[in-house]
Amino acid sequence: MPPTPHPTGGDFDPRLYDQVCFACGGRNQHGLHLRFSRDGEGAVITRYDPKPEDQGFPGVMHGGVLAALLDESMAWAMWAQDRALGVTAKMETRYRKTVGTSGTLVVRGRVVRMRGRRIEVEASVEDAVGERLAEATALFMRLSPEVEQQMSESLGWASVPS
Repeated sequence: MPPTPHPTGGDFDPRLYDQVCFACGGRNQHGLHLRFSRDGEGAVITRYDPKPEDQGFPGVMHGGVLAALLDESMAWAMWAQDRALGVTAKMETRYRKTVGTSGTLVVRGRVVRMRGRRIEVEASVEDAVGERLAEATALFMRLSPEVEQQMSESLGWASVPS
């Protein structure tokens, strides 16, 4: 069944970033430091300015970093939808264009369908003018309620409003 979009847009509580996650953790000095917000239409969005150390070939963003941007946006889409925490079971990525290491990237993630513990999600990376550079679809497996609660508590998220 397709999810119902969250009624409001807006930023997430900053306390959610007070951890060491590679993609979004504020306490990871080597991480991407992503910050997400809801777009009011059922998706999450973030902007990312590539760093020189994100490159594979000179001046070309490494595909693994792009995959991390896509994967993380899908995970945040699940959290935005239902405070769901899960792990990536399968992810298919399509790289449409070479992505340079300059210019702002816009990353969006959206839940497509939730069926029990199976959550289907999609994400895209675009340049500042809206050209699609990469996209992914994935199947996430939601953690069991007990593990989800333990994880939320260990991250300090249990008391943070969504």
